[in-house]
Amino acid sequence: MQESLVVRRETHIAAPPAAVFALLTDPEKILRWMGTEAEIEPQPEGLYLVNVTGARFARGAFREVVPVHRLAYSFGWEGSEVVPPGSSLVEIDLIEQPDGTLLRLTHTGLPSAEQCAGHAEGWAHYLDRLGEAAAGRDPGPDPWHGRTGSD
Repeated sequence: MQESLVVRRETHIAAPPAAVFALLTDPEKILRWMGTEAEIEPQPEGLYLVNVTGARFARGAFREVVPVHRLAYSFGWEGSEVVPPGSSLVEIDLIEQPDGTLLRLTHTGLPSAEQCAGHAEGWAHYLDRLGEAAAGRDPGPDPWHGRTGSD
């Protein structure tokens, strides 16, 4: 794997790991910060399906679920030949800190620098919204609603 084709994000969230984990794995809670519909089965081989913008479904399967500490799932976009469902891997570690949680995200398996840049932008956008929701604030309407992406 080329190191240049890895998306890495770290963000501090002002909430305990259990609250952040719930926002990542509970379909109703996911919709507070990302997407218009979600079907999530947080167990190995369980479905990950989120209509991220109301116009674009991300699909994959969970590979690893360690409650309140770690998630890993395959990821891709329905209808995409560039990043098809399950073709990349998202790993999220939640590290407890005295004032909340350090969320460490690694997204590997993307096919190009352009795709890495686009996904890095997407993760930055949605992790900011996750942080707002975890802190008990309403992130507001998603300005990316209806966006279809570039692949």
